Amino acid sequence: MRGRTTTQAFFDRSTWTVSYVVSDNATLAAAVIDPVLDYDFKSGHTDTKAADQVLAYVRNEGLKVEWILETHAHADHLSAARYMQEHVGGRIAIGENIREVQATFKKLYNLERSFLPDGSQFDHLFKDGENFRIGEVEARAVLVPGHTPADMAYLIEDSVFVGDTLFMPDVGTARADFPGGDAATLYRSIRRLLALPPQTRMYVCHDYPPTGREAKWETTVAEQRANNIHVREGVTEEGFVAMRNARDATLEVPTLILPSIQVNVRAGRMPPADDNGVAYLRIPINALPRAGAPRSKRT
Repeated sequence: MRGRTTTQAFFDRSTWTVSYVVSDNATLAAAVIDPVLDYDFKSGHTDTKAADQVLAYVRNEGLKVEWILETHAHADHLSAARYMQEHVGGRIAIGENIREVQATFKKLYNLERSFLPDGSQFDHLFKDGENFRIGEVEARAVLVPGHTPADMAYLIEDSVFVGDTLFMPDVGTARADFPGGDAATLYRSIRRLLALPPQTRMYVCHDYPPTGREAKWETTVAEQRANNIHVREGVTEEGFVAMRNARDATLEVPTLILPSIQVNVRAGRMPPADDNGVAYLRIPINALPRAGAPRSKRT
């Protein structure tokens, strides 16, 4: 507990994802950030173990969920936003540039005509700099594109939840080679985050720890400025772009990118069922670029 809010993290080791619950200590209002729906790629089965841990915490603490915040349309896990909403309520929100992501992937998947790339699948679309409240606590949505066009960070009290834009200092920064991504844009977004006060607590959405280190997800702006291996002070935009583009060319395609995004652009809904009552995920053949040298870490 710090100040007016409490932050609780939940680490999903199967996808290296960190979800958060941020609550207002005075009113017990809360926001859930980036909840994970378990998905077994081999069998096509979903599970709710990760999300149920979050739900248990919410219920045990007597919290009232007002927001379910997505930092972007994730390529490494399916969103449990709709499942969370069905059980504890709250408005599902994401940045307004999700429309661009939806339009891109509607074409890739050849989604049904009834799917409209207008963001209407979400309850709220944040504009850059938009203020909102969690109970009595003021928060702000900050546009940080580059990894994808729709990435948002959420500034809540003295903490910022940065999604995939930045990782822990010894891991670096997000890739910028997804559709609509751009390394120069990512650099400028990161500089915007690093312009926050140095004591600002920074919470990342993933950790891919180097050998010998346990997973972590909390750092500070000052630590990132001093030690981030990709973008610490002194790294120029030109140098960053050259590094990021070269590195991205060696990264494998994320394992769950094809199943996850078609769910995540729907705010965590599955595609509509066919006439046999079964919902299907679409896997386009030979549509994504071939991976470079395979890697196990997606940074």
